Amino acid sequence: MSETKLGVDENIAGVIAYALGFITGILLLVIEKENKFVRFHAAQSTVVFGGLFVLSIIMGFIPIIGWLILLFLPLIGFVLWLYLIFMAYKGNMYRLPVLADFADKLEAMF
Repeated sequence: MSETKLGVDENIAGVIAYALGFITGILLLVIEKENKFVRFHAAQSTVVFGGLFVLSIIMGFIPIIGWLILLFLPLIGFVLWLYLIFMAYKGNMYRLPVLADFADKLEAMF
């Protein structure tokens, strides 16, 4: 494991990328410029949890079906959050289908 700009191992920085969802994801994308592992997890955190945030706002405006979906979004988000933190801590660069492609594009932008 290599060190990062935060002064911690890359797996710990990967965990930090998911700690506060898209907020820490964006912060680490801006701070970390060299470590690909940390940048990927930061970008994936931004895409996944930023997307869930936007989706929850949209679902709030859709009567009945949107509200039913809105009931399950926190559970889905929590399970994803735990799983992605676990994978980052283990040092795995786990790529969520479809969303990881968006994360790659976001990472390239910063």
